Amino acid sequence: MKTIKLQQQRGLGAIAIIVIIVVLGALAASIARLGTASHRALSNDVTAARALQAAHAGKEWGLYQALHAGASWNSCSGNSQTLDLTADFGMHVNVSCNSILYNEGLQDDGVTPRTVRIFTIDALACSSTSCPDNTRSVLIGYVERRVVAQASN
Repeated sequence: MKTIKLQQQRGLGAIAIIVIIVVLGALAASIARLGTASHRALSNDVTAARALQAAHAGKEWGLYQALHAGASWNSCSGNSQTLDLTADFGMHVNVSCNSILYNEGLQDDGVTPRTVRIFTIDALACSSTSCPDNTRSVLIGYVERRVVAQASN
């Protein structure tokens, strides 16, 4: 009978370890990239929530200016103002107001038409110094939110 000698193979373990290290490195890189992307998404969500709250604050300010007797926007004919809310929200809000007069029904005398003024308040909040900012709208981190309200006197 012939005896066959098996040759020892060397280096197979080293190749396997290198492959495992490369796979683990790729996995670590993808986890780090996923963490960065989720952090950026969370930051954008927080900024968007701040912009929405700033737009609501601008809407409330505009309604106060239009509906209160001593305020400056009683006629509300195309008035517009930019509010600087960077201290509270990090946003600027452009608030504009328009109004239309309608005849609705009659006064108590039954002859004179009752006039109603409809106010439209438009509050646009953004993370720039002027809203809307078309030059910054394509950049990462720019957020813009709009709130529109209608009210009558």
